[in-house]
Amino acid sequence: MQSGSEVLWRHWRLHKYLYILILPILLANIPEIANLVGDWLYDSNYSHGFLVIPVFIFLIWRKRKELLLPARPSRWGILLFGFGSFVYILGIASSEHFTTRVSMLMMIAGISLYYIGEANFKKVWFSFAFLIFMVPVPAVVYYSATFPMQLFASKVSEVFLHVLGVPLVRHGNILNLPGYSLEVVEACSGLRSLVSLLALSSLYGHLTLSGKIRPLILFLAAIPIAIATNILRLIFSAIAAYTISVEFAEGFLHEIAGIMVFAVAFIFIVIMGSILRWSEKRS
Repeated sequence: MQSGSEVLWRHWRLHKYLYILILPILLANIPEIANLVGDWLYDSNYSHGFLVIPVFIFLIWRKRKELLLPARPSRWGILLFGFGSFVYILGIASSEHFTTRVSMLMMIAGISLYYIGEANFKKVWFSFAFLIFMVPVPAVVYYSATFPMQLFASKVSEVFLHVLGVPLVRHGNILNLPGYSLEVVEACSGLRSLVSLLALSSLYGHLTLSGKIRPLILFLAAIPIAIATNILRLIFSAIAAYTISVEFAEGFLHEIAGIMVFAVAFIFIVIMGSILRWSEKRS
């Protein structure tokens, strides 16, 4: 039986050229990688970024016995690396973090595609695609989508609260209840949890569903699920403030609401995944 050091040494001898090619890219992007880690640390919207790389390693590891190496290099890998390099130059020239970070992932994927070949890359393509979830959405996209989602969440919440008999008047993204005003801020728009849920639903679909259509359906289903569960959060907060107390709504309920919303959203994703698996067996 081989020891741990022998296994690592054998792995290094087999894949050393891949690491030697990728290492300069990582070294050249140390400042950008440090900024990216800073976003994970200080922006709660992207704290899940710390989990993306361990998941990437796990996904590669579970496919290790299916990879046939050495393999014939793929020319598509050279093209992907070249295109990633071009995008990298554009990102550096424009000082645009999103472009620079995505180009880094493209270059790594291009080198890997060239090294392991097309047949092997088809088995692990999702692992590389999953890395995109560790890159924060561009600020211009985030803020342009946030306010419409705030208005949508406040309008839908207003309708349901009226049906439930809760008196209120809505002004924009503010729900005015008797003695209390509930403002639908950026964190309550639903966009905050959407990226995390998209990552979770894509991973869950990849691990539990076969084919391409059903995992895609589950991935897209995370969008309405994130919006719907966030609206439920607003409705319960308004009801709690109206029927119990403002202190309860802004204190205990506010503290646990984020965790509850994500847990409920995940339950819906699991239910949706179960329905898709059932439909797969039926067909």
